[in-house]
Amino acid sequence: MLQARKDCAAVQKHADFTDFTLITPSAAIAADKHGGRAKCLQRLIRLDLPVPRTVALSFAVVHAVAAGQLPDTKALLALFPEGALVSVRPSSQDPDWGGPGAVLNIGMNDARYVDLCETMGKPAAAALYARFVRAFAIHVARLDPDEFDLPAHPTPEDLTAALAAYEAETDSIFPQDPAQQLGEVLRSMARAWESTTARLLRQAKGAPADAGLGLVVQEMAMGVGAAESGSGVIQFVSSDTGEPGVTGRYLSQSQGREALSPDVQASYLTRDPRGASLEELCPDAFAELMTYGDTVRTRLREEMQIEFTIDGGDLHVLDAVRVARSARAGVRIAVDLAKQGVIEKSDALIRVEPRALNELLHRQVDDRAKRDPIARGIAASPGAASGKIVFTANDAQASAARGEACVLVRRETTPEDIRGMHAAAAVLTERGGMTSHAAVIGRGLGLPCVVGASEIQLDARQKTLTTPDGRTFFEGEVITIDGTAGEALAGEPKMREAALDDVFQTLLGWADEVRDIGVRANADTPADAQTARNFEAEGIGLCRTEHMFFEGDRLTVMREMIFADSSEDRRAAVDRLLPMQRDDFKQLFDIMRGMPVCIRLFDPPLHEFLPSSRDGMRDLAEALGLPLADVTHRVEALSEFNPMLGMRGVRLGITVPEIYDMQVRAIFEATVEVTTQGIDITPEIMIPLVSAAREVELVRSRIDAVAAAVRAERGIDFNFKLGVMVETPRAALRAGDIAETAAFLSFGTNDLTQMTYGLSRDDAGRFMSNYVQQDVFHEDPFHRLDIHGVGELLSIGAERGRHIRPDVVLSICGEHGGDALAIEFCRKAGFNYVSCSPFRVPVARLAAAQLTIHDRAEIKANTS
Repeated sequence: MLQARKDCAAVQKHADFTDFTLITPSAAIAADKHGGRAKCLQRLIRLDLPVPRTVALSFAVVHAVAAGQLPDTKALLALFPEGALVSVRPSSQDPDWGGPGAVLNIGMNDARYVDLCETMGKPAAAALYARFVRAFAIHVARLDPDEFDLPAHPTPEDLTAALAAYEAETDSIFPQDPAQQLGEVLRSMARAWESTTARLLRQAKGAPADAGLGLVVQEMAMGVGAAESGSGVIQFVSSDTGEPGVTGRYLSQSQGREALSPDVQASYLTRDPRGASLEELCPDAFAELMTYGDTVRTRLREEMQIEFTIDGGDLHVLDAVRVARSARAGVRIAVDLAKQGVIEKSDALIRVEPRALNELLHRQVDDRAKRDPIARGIAASPGAASGKIVFTANDAQASAARGEACVLVRRETTPEDIRGMHAAAAVLTERGGMTSHAAVIGRGLGLPCVVGASEIQLDARQKTLTTPDGRTFFEGEVITIDGTAGEALAGEPKMREAALDDVFQTLLGWADEVRDIGVRANADTPADAQTARNFEAEGIGLCRTEHMFFEGDRLTVMREMIFADSSEDRRAAVDRLLPMQRDDFKQLFDIMRGMPVCIRLFDPPLHEFLPSSRDGMRDLAEALGLPLADVTHRVEALSEFNPMLGMRGVRLGITVPEIYDMQVRAIFEATVEVTTQGIDITPEIMIPLVSAAREVELVRSRIDAVAAAVRAERGIDFNFKLGVMVETPRAALRAGDIAETAAFLSFGTNDLTQMTYGLSRDDAGRFMSNYVQQDVFHEDPFHRLDIHGVGELLSIGAERGRHIRPDVVLSICGEHGGDALAIEFCRKAGFNYVSCSPFRVPVARLAAAQLTIHDRAEIKANTS
C-alpha cells in the first residue's frame, strides 16, 4: 500500500500510455468509466486501508477486448511484483447489474507451484493451483464442471487429476504463460458480459442495453499457508432489520467468498460458545476490521460489507460493497446514519425508495421461503396473506365467523362482494386491472390482492380453481396471495410481519418537514378513517358513500327505494337510512377531529344494488313481498348498455333527488352533533360525474335548502364547502364555468382516464401488458398517470378553474394520487393536495418530500 504511493508518479506516467490504470489515490478513476468496484477500491485506498495493488480496465477497453483487441497483458502484469498471482473481478456501474464471476490465482503454473511448495508448503500450493485450473477450465475453456470437481481442500493428487482432465478435454497442456492466462481470462469475461443472455438479465434489473463493464486486476492475498490464513466477509448491521451488530463469516485456508458457501463449516467472527471465532484466531486483524468498519461508514457515508483476506496473520481488504438490505433494514440504516450525523436528513429521505415502504406496511412472504406459484396476475394491492379458498362473499363471511382465514376467489368483484372482501384475508380475481373494483377496494382495505390472473379457470358450480399448469384446487384448500409480487402460491409459506416502528415514524416525520403538497386519504368507513389517521393523513380527500349502503339491512332498504313508485315512497325508504348515514358521518368526523372530510355523494348506477341471478331475484321478491315478474321487470328496466356512462352520479341526484337530500341532511345533522361536542368541522360535499355547470346549480339549490332547514331545526349554524369531482373530459374543459359555484375541484383520475381513452379499466388488463410490451403505451395509464393526455386535461381544468376563481382548491383523488409521477405533476401544476388509499399515504408523503428535495437541489445547482 505505502509502496503504491511512493511509485505512484512513475507508474502513472507509464499507465497514461496503456489501456489500463493503476488505482492510486490520485488516479483518474470514475464510476461511469471504470465501474463502481474500481471507484470504491480507490476510495478505500484513499482511506489508507490495506488494499492489494489493483489495476482498472475501463468500459471502452473491455468492449474492445470482447471484440478481440487485447491490451498488453505483459505490461499490465509488470505493474505487480514479479511472480505475483492476480485475480480479475467485474466492475459494473451498478453492482445490482451483476457481471461474470471472479477468477483467482492467475499466474499459477508449474514453476510457480514449485516455488510456493517451498515457501508455503505443498498442500497450500496445490490448493491454489487446483482452484485456478478448475476456474480456468470452467469459465475460460468452457469445459464441463463435473470433470473438475474439487474437495474443499484440494490435495496434490487433486491437482494432478485436474491438469490431466484439462489436457484430455482440450488436447493441450494447461497454459503456463501468465500473460496468456490473463489475456484469456479478460477475453472470456468481456464476452460473457456482452452475450445476449447477460444483456437481457441485466436489462431486467434496469440496466441500459449498452451498459458497460469494467474489470479490476488485483494482486492476490493468498488466504492459504502455514500460519493463520483465510478469507471472509464482515458487516456491521443486519441485512434483515438494519439493527447494529457484527455479522459475516470467516473460513481458514480459503480464498474469495468461499466462507459464504453453505457447504462449509465457517468460523464465527465474534466470540461465540458454539465454536471458533476470528476474534480468537486473529484478535489483531479482528480489531483492525472493527476500526475499518467505522472508518468506511463515516467516510463513505454508508453501511458497507467488507471482503477481506488474512495471509499469514496479515489483513488485506479486497473490496467493500453496500450492505444488501431488506426494505425494513434500508429505512433503519438511513435513519440511523442521519441520527449519527453521517448523512443529512434529506439524504436519508432520498435513500429510501417510496414503494419499498409497502414492505413495511404489510405482511410479506419471507424472502427465504420456498415459493410454489400457481397463478400470476397484476400486483394490485401489496402484502401477502394465506387462507382457505372460497368462491362467494357469503362463504367468506361464514369463514370469518368460524375464525378461519380465507382467500376470496372471483371472476371479478362487484359492490355486492364488499362484505366478503372485508371478511377475507386476500382476494384473487380472473379479470381486472389496477383500478378495477377489487384493486381499488383491496388497496383501501390494505388487503393483499392479485387481479387479472387471466390464465386461471374458475368453476363456480364445482367450486374449483384450475391453474395454468393443470393443477386443480378445491374450496377449502389453502393458498397464499402475494399482492406485492402479483402471484398466487400453493400452501402457506413463511411470512415476515409488518414493521411500523419508531424508525418508520421518524423517517415520515422528516418527510413532513420537507414536502410542500398536502396528502389526504380515500376513506369510506370509520375503519378506513382510523387507518388514515394512523398514517397521519391530513384529512379525507374522498369518502365514497355508496359503500355504506351495502352493509346488512341497508341493502334491503336501498332496494325498497329502487322499487318505490313515487317520490313520497322513495323518501320514506331513504329516510330509514338517514340515522345510519348520520352515524357513519359522526364517526368519520370524530375520528378526523377537525381535519377536512370530503364526502362524495352517491355515485353508482342503481342496478349495482340489484341481484343479477335468477335465485337472487327470487330472494328479493320474497323479501319485498312482490311477484317475481315485477322484480325481473324492474331489474331489466334499470339495465343499461353501458351503466358506467349512464344514470349515475349527478344524473341520478337530479332525477332521483331523494338520495342526495337524505345524504346531505345526514352530513349536516352529524356536523351539528359533533360541533356540540367541541369538534370544529367544515364538511366538504362533492358532486360526482359533473359535466355541466347547470348540474351543480341544480344540486346546490337543494343542498342549500336542506342546510337552511337543519339550521332552523337545530338552532345551530354551521359551514360547509361544495365542490365537484372532475372525471369527465367536458368537466375539465368547462372547469371555469363550474368553478363559479364550486369551492374545490377534485380530479377523479380513474374515470377521467377511462373516458379519455374510451377504455374500461376492468377490461384493460386483457391486453394492456401486450400494449406496453409493444410500446403503444409506455405505462398502463390506470397505473401511472398519463401526463401527456389525461395530464393535459388536468392542466386545462386547473388553469381555467383558477382563472375564474383564484382560490379554488385543486386536488386529485384517483388511485394515481399515491404515485410519485402524479404527485410531481400536481406540485408543478399548483394543486393543493393529493388523496390516495390509506395504505399509500406513507408512500405519498415520502415521494412528495423527495420531489421537493430534488427541486431544491436543482435550483441550488442552477444558481450556484
